Amino acid sequence: MSKADVLASEPEYRPRDDEPFMNERQLEYFRRKLQAWKDEILRESRETVAHLQAETENHPDLADRATSETDRALELRTRDRQRKLISKIDEALRRIEDGSYGYCEETGEPIGLARLDARPIATLSLEAQERHERRERVHRDD
Repeated sequence: MSKADVLASEPEYRPRDDEPFMNERQLEYFRRKLQAWKDEILRESRETVAHLQAETENHPDLADRATSETDRALELRTRDRQRKLISKIDEALRRIEDGSYGYCEETGEPIGLARLDARPIATLSLEAQERHERRERVHRDD
């Protein structure tokens, strides 16, 4: 049995602040969380494609057609956002492999377990993210 299998067999493991940051158990926890998220998005995407293919009928009523086209456009926009999200998930999985996962891209400091658990694709610590958003607001107001 591999280390990953042993780690995965632990019931309801949750990373804790009192253990070494980004230890093997934590990395495996986040790897599984990211992979499950990606799998769910891909499953939903397949369902959407099947739904869009089934919904190719031509509606004789103009209002029905407009509603159908609006729904289709919304579905496609949602899929595009999810495609970008999958790219971010893949980047996070690569960071797990190269050892940089969990550390702020700006400061190199740990991002924090609570933030990573809530947003496993986070690349900035909370403080760095807030600075980034403040700069964005200032430049947007110009």
